Amino acid sequence: MPRRYAGAKSLAEGATSSYEEEPGIRFEQKEHVLQMCWTVPGDEDFRQALDEMCMALNDLAQQGAAIEVTFYDTDFDEEEDGDPEEESRDDFLMMFVGPNPAAIMQVQRDLLVEDVVNLMERHFEGAELGGVVAEIDKLFGDRFDALVNSLDIGKRPRGGTGGAGGSHGGGRRPRHLH
Repeated sequence: MPRRYAGAKSLAEGATSSYEEEPGIRFEQKEHVLQMCWTVPGDEDFRQALDEMCMALNDLAQQGAAIEVTFYDTDFDEEEDGDPEEESRDDFLMMFVGPNPAAIMQVQRDLLVEDVVNLMERHFEGAELGGVVAEIDKLFGDRFDALVNSLDIGKRPRGGTGGAGGSHGGGRRPRHLH
């Protein structure tokens, strides 16, 4: 089955947004940055397509990055009874990509610290928030340690002699966390 890009036959064709004022998908070669501001129609496979996109971007990423996805759920509108002029159903989710789990967790941590500090600076001076940031670092450190331990990295495979060819997916690394 040929690969499709938002219903298009090629990535170049699929990279164009439905709205003229949006740049679509562009790769800035000089800065080595992928820019996305792109509106396309979706279908039932939308979330699956997002997962596949993140997995593909993980293979290309040199560092962790957050991707905010905003979408409009037309199924919600069709299911709801009521005035069509009332509030629409816009939703969003954050997805994260990176070359490895540590890079992904780093960008998640940085985003959380930024959000928490911005919120708390309404009531406290930034210099007073070191303890809060330290607790966030501890939470992410604990989560990373749990991830490493769950992967049995550096441990002898169970039931074996420690030879080559361990059991964890042929040595493949986890591809994404989101």
